[in-house]
Amino acid sequence: MSVKLHVCVTCRANRPVADGEATPGARLHAAMLGLGAPAGVEIVPVECLSACNQGCAVSLSSKGRWSYVYGRLSEADAPLILTGAASYAATPDGLVPWRERPEIFRKQSLARLPPMTATAKIDSKEAAE
Repeated sequence: MSVKLHVCVTCRANRPVADGEATPGARLHAAMLGLGAPAGVEIVPVECLSACNQGCAVSLSSKGRWSYVYGRLSEADAPLILTGAASYAATPDGLVPWRERPEIFRKQSLARLPPMTATAKIDSKEAAE
């Protein structure tokens, strides 16, 4: 099953971008492409994740798994984002144990969405983390 790592390439990270200058989101995307995608992960550029006030944003999704949106990222975070994407790809449901996530995934999560293929049950322990 393929995991999609969407990267908002139009993200301006709450700052003006001069004509002809690459956006921070485009630089983040390029940094990840330069490092290479982990096994089972496809890096996909998108034009907007609607997290414009949260700096650069990425999302992780795959059929039958929880999806995540992360923000306040920069090209310097590319290695940790790819590490987190690899951990996500290794799970059957998208739920990487909290302590095993890169710190940016623990602290900079903007949203977690349930799988579209199943009704998610409430797990108060997981929700508290």
